[in-house]
Amino acid sequence: MLKGLGGLGDMAKMMKAAQEMQGKMAEMQDEMHSILVTGESGAGLVKATCTAKGELTSLDIDPSIFSEDQKEVVEDLILAAIKDAQQRASERAQEELGKLTEGMGLPPGMKLPF
Repeated sequence: MLKGLGGLGDMAKMMKAAQEMQGKMAEMQDEMHSILVTGESGAGLVKATCTAKGELTSLDIDPSIFSEDQKEVVEDLILAAIKDAQQRASERAQEELGKLTEGMGLPPGMKLPF
């Protein structure tokens, strides 16, 4: 197509690859809202589910932990479950991004904005 124009052919190829990557990243952003991960604490007594974007979608608390004298423990378990879910969401998002960038020739572990 641009044979004989030196580096311009490579530049056009790079621009096309960048546009394709941009489109794939937009699709991945949308997919992150539908991927769910669950974090837990207290050996599963408290479970928090969030999207791969880190948005909390549900919280499941085993009724056996409800006791007036355990209020602070329950609050700590809830926070721990939410933090676990958010950490797992972040890891899952990076896994999904890694799949996208794998064939693009980008350095391993390169973090793009999400």
